[in-house]
Amino acid sequence: MSFRQLHSERMLEAVASARLAVEHGDVPVAAMVLDADGSVIGAGRNERELRKDPTAHAEVLALRAAAGARGDWRLDDCTLIVTLEPCAMCAGAILAARVPTVVFGAWDEKAGAAGSVHDLLRDRRLPHRVEVFSGVEEQACAAPLLEFFRARR
Repeated sequence: MSFRQLHSERMLEAVASARLAVEHGDVPVAAMVLDADGSVIGAGRNERELRKDPTAHAEVLALRAAAGARGDWRLDDCTLIVTLEPCAMCAGAILAARVPTVVFGAWDEKAGAAGSVHDLLRDRRLPHRVEVFSGVEEQACAAPLLEFFRARR
């Protein structure tokens, strides 16, 4: 299986997980960390409302789970798959974990930090840069977000 196929398949799995976040009032975003072999070693979905924790974003929870599984905070041979473009906080966590590759689906035109509003992951002033693949299964990733925010209006 090619990396493109793997990323697409894993992204659709993340979309299914993201939809579960709505059950506790969270924005439907999910993330997973893949090891060098493409196996999932950490996963998470937004749980800010559930945990009453402003840092409980999908990416942060997935990175914590992967670091726990590895027994090491350095995830320098991993890929992060996430349904929505990471925000500045999550981009900082990705950089701190030394994740070399991020794959995301939908763009976040209000708070994105991987190319839309900011591009922290590829900022040359920082000591670590990330290869970013955007728009993977973009429509499938955007659909639960559109449904969630339409229902809130």
